[in-house]
Amino acid sequence: MISLTVTAVVFGVVFLAELPDKTALAGLVLGTRYRASYVFAGVAAAFALHVALAVAAGSVLTLLPQQIVHAITGVLFLGGAAVLLMKKGEDEEEVRKPENQSFWKVAGTGFMLILVAEFGDLTQIMTANLAARYDDPLSVGLGAVLALWAVAGLGIVGGKALMKRVPLKLITQIAALLMLGLGVWSLWEAVSG
Repeated sequence: MISLTVTAVVFGVVFLAELPDKTALAGLVLGTRYRASYVFAGVAAAFALHVALAVAAGSVLTLLPQQIVHAITGVLFLGGAAVLLMKKGEDEEEVRKPENQSFWKVAGTGFMLILVAEFGDLTQIMTANLAARYDDPLSVGLGAVLALWAVAGLGIVGGKALMKRVPLKLITQIAALLMLGLGVWSLWEAVSG
């Protein structure tokens, strides 16, 4: 049986913790470039897997070496920034063409980005801790996954809305700089932690 109280508490805590996190940025970047429903499918699947792992592992995930997770995340963000900055200019209409956006390619990109970047993240650890605290895996899992999906959806929709008003080249440059900053920050956390 699912407890609405536990689900609501977990939703609120995870939503607020994830909102300023890199997930919203990743969703925004992917949402500017690809079909939103495809991006969301991949991102949602990765978050469902993360929540399942967190709930199953409980508080054991808090023992993972954060330095390694931060180092991998930093390298991935730096690589993403480099790809964005080195990419030749694309016509905005070219980016929107359906033939350039196969479901598996786009969903796979979203899935892999979230799968790696969010592993051992604060919200995954929080979900594990909440699962251990409440001893109600279904309610905790439901609240956490709905919160993560909500944040990702906001980022993806925000990306689509932004693209209607701002040139793709500028969005790409800003996203690359943000990813560069996140990469440097993640690597700093890996070295200093």
